[in-house]
Amino acid sequence: MANSISFDVSSEAETAQFGHALATVLPEACTIALNGTLGAGKTRLVQAIAEAVGVDRRDVVSPTFVLVQEYHGSRWIIHVDAYRLKDEDEFRQLGGEEYLVGPYVVVIEWADRIAGCLPDDYLEIAIEVLGELQRRFTVTPHGPAAERIAAQLDSKR
Repeated sequence: MANSISFDVSSEAETAQFGHALATVLPEACTIALNGTLGAGKTRLVQAIAEAVGVDRRDVVSPTFVLVQEYHGSRWIIHVDAYRLKDEDEFRQLGGEEYLVGPYVVVIEWADRIAGCLPDDYLEIAIEVLGELQRRFTVTPHGPAAERIAAQLDSKR
C-alpha cells in the first residue's frame, strides 16, 4: 500500500477545488471511504465531486435517513451514509454490498462503520477539522487502482 498524502484547505472554495480535482482522476468504477467527525465536511466533499460531474450540488444531501442517494451526471455517483447502521450485517441485509460492485463512483460517509464490507481496492479519505473552515484531507489508497488515483491526485497539486 502506498503512503498517505495530505491536502490542507482553508476555505469551502478550496474544499470544492479538492473535490473537483478528485473527480477528474476517478475511474468509472471506484469506492471512496470518507471518515471524519460530525461537521467535518464529508457531505460537502461529496457535493463537490458530484458538481464536477454535472450534478447540482444542492441536490446532494446527506443520505443519513435513507442510507443511499444516487446522482446522475456525466457518470453515476452512489452516496452512502453508514452513520445510522448498527453494524456491517445490517449494511449487508439492506443490500449495500450490491452498490460496491457496479459501474459507479461510490462515496461512503462513515465508512469505518462498515470497514469489513469495503472492497479490496478503495480510496480512504480522512477529514480532520483544523479550524472553522480549515480541513486536512488525508488520502490513503488501499489497492493498486486506488494507488493510481492517489498518484494522479497528488500530481494535480
